[in-house]
Amino acid sequence: MIHELRIYHCLPGRLPDVSKRFETITTPIWKRHGIRPVAFWTVVIGPESNDFYYILAWESLAEREQKWAQFAVDPEWLSKRAETERNGPLIANITNIMLSPTAYSELK
Repeated sequence: MIHELRIYHCLPGRLPDVSKRFETITTPIWKRHGIRPVAFWTVVIGPESNDFYYILAWESLAEREQKWAQFAVDPEWLSKRAETERNGPLIANITNIMLSPTAYSELK
């Protein structure tokens, strides 16, 4: 199992919009494509209060490549994303990290 940690560095004031988009648009489309989110977080205490964190679970990098590519061109996603960004972009940049659990990790 491989986990993908993604950090969305949101533009000022846009974190609620990003969170709402994940809740109502992104995750239902992911479900259709078989993309498995593990968890989502926002910062309670810390320097990056405009950041949105989440982890996805993948069986392999090949699975990730295939499913992510399908999602990226999904017509519903493209339409809804454009709609949610009609007043400008939500995200300044994205940090993406692929993680492999250690032998002693409870999450495999």
